[in-house]
This record gives sequence, C-alpha cells and structure tokens, in this order.
Amino acid sequence: MDYPLWLIPALPLAGFLLNGAASLFFGWRRAAAATARWRAEHPDEEHGHGEAPGAQAHASHAPGAAHGDDHAHGGGHGHQGPALPWLERLFYGVVGVGSVGLAAVLSFGVVVPFVKESLASAHGLPPAVEVVYQWFSSAGYTVDVAFRLDALSALMLAFVTFVGTLIHLYSVGYMQNEEGYGRFFAYLNLFMFSMLILVMADNLPMLFIGWEGVGLCSYLLIGYYYDKDFAAAAGKKAFVTNRVGDFGMLLGIFGVYALFGTGSFSFLDAAKAGAVSGAGPLSVYAVCALLFLGACGKSAQVPLYVWLPDAMAGPTPVSALIHAATMVTAGVYLVARTSALFVLAPDALTLVAWVGAGTAFFAATIGLAQNDIKKVLAYSTVSQLGYMFLACGVGAFAAGMFHVFTHAFFKACLFLGSGSVIHALHHEQDMRRMGGLWRRTPVTAWTMAFATIAIAGLPPFAGFFSKDLILGSAFGAGHPLLFGVGLVTAGLTAFYMTRLARMTFAGEFRGPEDVKSRIHESPLTITVPLVVLAALSAVAGLVGVPAVLGGTNVFGRFLAPSLAHVPEHHVSHATEYLLMGLSVAAAVAGIVLAWRWYGQAGATEETPSAPARAFSERTGLLGRLVANKWNVDEGIEALVLGPFRAIGRFLWRGFDALFIDGIANASAFLVELAGDLIRFFTTGNVRNYALTFTLGLLALAVYVWIR
Repeated sequence: MDYPLWLIPALPLAGFLLNGAASLFFGWRRAAAATARWRAEHPDEEHGHGEAPGAQAHASHAPGAAHGDDHAHGGGHGHQGPALPWLERLFYGVVGVGSVGLAAVLSFGVVVPFVKESLASAHGLPPAVEVVYQWFSSAGYTVDVAFRLDALSALMLAFVTFVGTLIHLYSVGYMQNEEGYGRFFAYLNLFMFSMLILVMADNLPMLFIGWEGVGLCSYLLIGYYYDKDFAAAAGKKAFVTNRVGDFGMLLGIFGVYALFGTGSFSFLDAAKAGAVSGAGPLSVYAVCALLFLGACGKSAQVPLYVWLPDAMAGPTPVSALIHAATMVTAGVYLVARTSALFVLAPDALTLVAWVGAGTAFFAATIGLAQNDIKKVLAYSTVSQLGYMFLACGVGAFAAGMFHVFTHAFFKACLFLGSGSVIHALHHEQDMRRMGGLWRRTPVTAWTMAFATIAIAGLPPFAGFFSKDLILGSAFGAGHPLLFGVGLVTAGLTAFYMTRLARMTFAGEFRGPEDVKSRIHESPLTITVPLVVLAALSAVAGLVGVPAVLGGTNVFGRFLAPSLAHVPEHHVSHATEYLLMGLSVAAAVAGIVLAWRWYGQAGATEETPSAPARAFSERTGLLGRLVANKWNVDEGIEALVLGPFRAIGRFLWRGFDALFIDGIANASAFLVELAGDLIRFFTTGNVRNYALTFTLGLLALAVYVWIR
C-alpha cells in the first residue's frame, strides 16, 4: 500500500468537520435572517421579551413523529420544514457520501492485496501495525496511537466501509427533506470514524476510544429528532444502558494490563502461549467476564438488550447502520479479537454461549408478535447477535464472524427495505395497515424477499451457510442442548420474517384509502442500495461453503491467524447432512406456517390473521406476555428504576433536605440568635462599656482568688 492506514478513518472525520461546520454556518445564517424578519415585522415589541422566532422554528413544522417510532407517536417525518437550498443539500450529500466512499476505496486498496497474499501463504500474513505517535507513557506503560491490519480488522474494515457507503447513499434520498440534513450527515460521518477507530485499533485503550465514540454517536443519531420526547428518551436509554456495559469493559481493560502488563494486542500472542502473569484462572475468568459485560451492552444481549428496540426512534438509515454493520457487531468483534484470552477460561466461554443462546431464543419469541415493521427487525437483530455469541461460546469464533459478515448484508437490506416501505406509505410503520405492496413497490418487495430468505436460512442464500456452521459447531463441540435452542430459534426466525413479508406485501391493502392512492416506489438513491445488498444476501455465503458441500471454507481459513486455535470437533458427513436437513426443515416449517396464517384474503387491520389470533387466545397468559415483550421494561421499572428513584427521593428529601440542609440552617440560626443576644450589650454608651469592663475584671479576680 502506498498510503498510511490512518488516512482511512481520517476521511470520515474530515466529512464530519466539513458537514458540521457548514451546518452550523448555514443554520446560523437562517436563524439570523429569521430574527431580522421578526424584528422588522414587530418593530414596536421590546426585544428580549416574548418567544423568540428561533424558539418557534420546530413548533411550526408539520406535526408527527419521526420515522423511527411506531404509529402511536404519530406518523410524521420529524423536522420537516421548508426544503434546504439544493446547493446546500448537494454539499452535504457529496461530502457525506464522498468521504465514506473514499474511505471504502482506500480500505479495499489495502484489504484486497492483504487477502490475496494471506490466502496464498500457508499460515497467513502477520499483522501490519502502523504507529502514528506515542499517546502517553506513564509508570512503564506506553500507549500509542497505532493502527492494525490483520485478517480480523481487514474483514471488518471491508464490510463496514462498503455497507456504510450504501447507507450514506440511501440517506441522500431518504433524508432530503429534513431540516437537519447537514447535521444528520455530520453525525453519520462521525459514527463511521468512530467505528473505523474501533476495528483498526492496535491496543485496547484506543479501541475503547472508538467504542465510546460509537456510543456517543448512537445517542446523537437515535435522538436525532431531539424535539420529540420519545426520541430523546430512547437516545438517553441507549446511552445509559451502554454505560453499564462499558464500566465492565473498562475494568476488563485494567485487568488485561494487570495480567499482561500491556494493552497492546501483542498480549494475544502471550495469551496463546498461556503466559499469564496474574493470579491464575480466576483472574482470567474475571477479566473475560468483564470484557463480555461490555460486549453485552454494545451487542444488546440479555439483560442489556433493552436499548436496541427503542433505537428505532432514529431515522431508518440510522437503524440500518447501527444494526447491520457497525455498533452492535462491536461486542462480537471484541470477543473474537480477545479469543485467545477467552479460551484460557472455559467457564467464560460457557457463559458467552448460554447468554447468546438465551438471547437468541428470547428475542425471537418477542419478534413473533410485533406489529411495527422496524421493531420486528430490531428484535431479529438481537436474536441474530445471540447466534453470533453462541458460536463464539462454543469456540467457533470464525463461524460467529462469518454470521457477522453475512448478517451485515441481509439485515442492512431488510432495514433499508423497511424504510422504503415507510417512504412508500408516507411514514406508516404498522404492518396491520399494510398489505398488497408487491404490485406497487416491486423492487422493494423482491429485494426484501431475497433478504428474508437469507435470514431464514434457506440454501443457497448467505444466511444458510453461516447459520448452519454455527449450529453444526455447537453440536460438534458436544452441546446438543445449545444446538436444540439454536434450531428452534431458526424456526422462529423463519416464521416472524415470513410473517413480516406476508403482512407487508401479500394480500390486499388494509390501510386508509387516501394512503393507498399515493403508494409509490422509492427513488433510485433508495432502490439501488437495496438491489446491491439483496444480491450480496444471495451470494455472500459462498465464501464459506463447507467441505461437505464441496467447498473449502475460504472465510474460516483466512480468519484463522487472527483467532485463537480451538481443536475442531469433526463429525461424519452423514451427521453434517442430517444437521443441515434439520436446520432447513425448521426454516421451512416456520415459513409454511407463517405463509398459511398471514396474507390471506379477508384479512383486516383489526384481524390480519384469524388463525394467529385464535392461537394467541388459546395460549392465554403466555401469549399476552409475548405480545407485551415479556414485560421486561415494566419489570426493570419495578425492580430497578423504581427502587433507585425511591432511594434518590429519600436522599433528596430525607438526607439532603432534612439532614444536610437542617444542619446548615440550624448553624445559621444559632449564629443569628447569638448575634441578636450580643446586640443587647452593644449600646454605644461609654459608661455601660466601662461598667461591663469593671465587672469583667472583678469576675476574673474572683476566679483567680478561688483557684
């Protein structure tokens, strides 16, 4: 390569600075012009009183909620005011898409040669580390600003920049009428910069900077519609929930320093050799558990998953970027990156596997009964992330990263496709008010169909190869119960995704007539990324075809040098065929059942599926729990947030107001009382002072005589 690695994340950072500065400048000019007009129209009103024109800006816009939340909040687009000047929008779009697109070009410029040479080598290429400068050095610990290119970072670098570029391009058409168009692209560019720092970092402290950066950007983007209460609350929920996990990760980083004396990823070589300087396996387990807590926060695992469904409050491109290729995959990347440490603590791997399997099944059950199209996809993401951790937990780190890779394409296609549906229906998100859209939006329908088949796990689409590899690894590693949980989850996934497709595109339209007459296909800036992602959803899995199907699993061979070596558990070809058959059978069963239940003639908004409604009624309490997302949010409110608020009120009213303020107020009262008493002796009469002085001398003399 003829250019430094740091140039790749520097391009999105430059895009953030340019778009941010331009957005502030043009926003200031518009605010100044609005203020001048207001003053010209109200010459007799005293400035500084009443409501300033800027304060009314958002209130004057069309009402309604953002794309990201369900119809209960309204159906508007958010900050829709007068369209920005086309030249200004062109600047934001060119800078936003161009900076990330150039980063993608540079990424492939280093990744493609690295992949070719690595696959041509018997044991892969060694990591390429580029030290930019020394960040700090203290007490023998040195931290450099350094970038790393190895198999794992090359993989992440390639699909993060590629999918990110497509999402930026999609945003040009999807967000063009937004008042905060420039601000949106500035945040999006900063998000990409942070994610690239995370995946290219050569040490844990620098990785943590990117880790916190994507956390900040998720807060800004989820709460993009900041004047909507639900969006602001969702952004805060994401930020606070992730701080729980990040506290554990920070302690885990300190633990790595304690065990190995360095935060550089060179400690992985020592971990592979078993050279741990700490207090034995318990210390390694503790460090792994803390790092995994951080991963649970970022990758939305039980119990820290609650922020991710609410992240739908942001615009649809944000949902696609967070769910498909960036933030939520960071936790899986962290476990895979530190896999050499995790294999030293088998109990930690068991914890990872069971948390992943439990999350996969739990989130899939919730997805069965959601009616908001984006909420279905949100719980699907939580479930698929569970699959990835399940793979890592059984030692199949390459399988977990393979699912990260394939999931990026079909989940990005599904989210962007849902945005195209919402765009076609003028911001409607409730699937009960959809139906029959395949005739009006054929490109959206077909691309989402490809992505649906991929996530359902039907061959030869991408999801089949990665999901089958995970299930086969769990069974081969001697975890039949984990395999069973994954198999059932595969059937549930196929069911709720087919349900989504049938309710959205099949049957007759169930929404209002005025909406039906205006249904339209999305523009090319939206449909072109959908076509590209749909194609990759179909073929991306071919890089990981297993030997039993005549492949060589190029993907696993490429990643092997960056991951811990775990002895493979081989099973016979007959067993592999049987496992594949079970996986496909589970998916087909889910598809057939959902196909029979949904999208049929006679469906209404109140009853989109009579069989599903009858089944839900027969399940009684269980059905109501699933429909209400197992009442997890209510449970957190009652068991965690409620008690903390009660403690806070007690500390405020009982301890602070009564005790602390009481002491301060009592001290002031005593001082005031003493002053009032002394004031009676301060008369200004010299004879009184002389008498007081004489009495004092007599009292002193008596005291001395008595002693």
